[in-house]
Amino acid sequence: MNLKGRLLIASALWGWLLAPTSAMALDVTIGYIHWVPDQGPVLSNVTPEPEDAGLRGAELGIADNNATGRFLDQNYTLESVIANDADGAMAALDGMLESGVDLLVTRVPADTLQAMAKQAGDRALLFNAGARDDGLRIRECQPNVLHTIPSYAMLTDALGQWLSMRRWKEVFLITGPTDQDKAWADAFRRSSKRFGLDIIADKPWTFDSDLRRTASKELPVFTQAGDYDAVVVADVRGDFGEYVPFNTWLPRPVVGTQGMGPEAWHRVVEAWGAAQLQNRFRELAGREMNSEDYAAWAAIRSIGTSVTTLSDAGHSEIHDHLFSGDFQLAAFKGRKLTYRPWNGQLRQPIPLVHPQGLVATPPLEGFLHPETELDTLGYDKPESDCQIH
Repeated sequence: MNLKGRLLIASALWGWLLAPTSAMALDVTIGYIHWVPDQGPVLSNVTPEPEDAGLRGAELGIADNNATGRFLDQNYTLESVIANDADGAMAALDGMLESGVDLLVTRVPADTLQAMAKQAGDRALLFNAGARDDGLRIRECQPNVLHTIPSYAMLTDALGQWLSMRRWKEVFLITGPTDQDKAWADAFRRSSKRFGLDIIADKPWTFDSDLRRTASKELPVFTQAGDYDAVVVADVRGDFGEYVPFNTWLPRPVVGTQGMGPEAWHRVVEAWGAAQLQNRFRELAGREMNSEDYAAWAAIRSIGTSVTTLSDAGHSEIHDHLFSGDFQLAAFKGRKLTYRPWNGQLRQPIPLVHPQGLVATPPLEGFLHPETELDTLGYDKPESDCQIH
């Protein structure tokens, strides 16, 4: 090749290197809307939930997306709103939709989520990172909503598998007074039938006394019954459940929302590379990662994983990809996670933990399913009226 030809090739290469990359750059804005109603005074010394639970997980998800995105000229930003009430959450949704944000992560109650999904319609894709209500997965499914937080049924099925495996099949159930307590207990009653457990006593907690002073007197009397293998507590916000261990009439283990129980995430989860996620979260937030943080992180990472594959941030394209056989989320739980096509729930193992350690991670060996053992946790396709994809 003569000198002129070489100069032409060199000039073309240099021009390509210096060409602006804006045409290839992809900016992705993800909205985060947070509203948790005031739960009122709690009657125990339970450690309060961090006020930024969920938000910090979303921030870590954005950081992780950008760690990959910078090599692909993809830039992720988070637009977050902490609302004071349902109206504020709806106003935040309207503002984000008007500004063109069509990928949204929410931590709001179930009824607010339903209203937001209907308001958004086909203009946005929403990820539920806070509402565990089973109704959202079996009757009230919305085609534009996916769930990264496990449902109550997924949590209690994990506990039911473990109790069945241990052959601790006769249990004493105590249910608190809140709607969340009742929803958790209803899910456990279903799980008990599913896994052959016998609820030999099913009592509501109706007391309002200060158990810090009276637990050793009241709880032994309250838990008198025939023989049982374990006490199951449904006390989501922690009114009384912290005082049940070691105060039962019979010397039995306590499981459920207190004692040993199912969580989407907990600081004691360290296998499958999870210790790295835990460390990065502590560095970001200055505290431990909880279930709401993990659900928000998983939602953001689901978006990032799809955008990386598609080189497209359209909510419709991401929605279809998440339900395709090509999507798998690497989520530090020992296997790749996928979404259930009938209700949009993220399939995932459920750690069973106590405050200082991991006990097991259902689905457990021996609980079989024709498609995936992960579908032994929560409502399976034949049990749901939903078919969103």
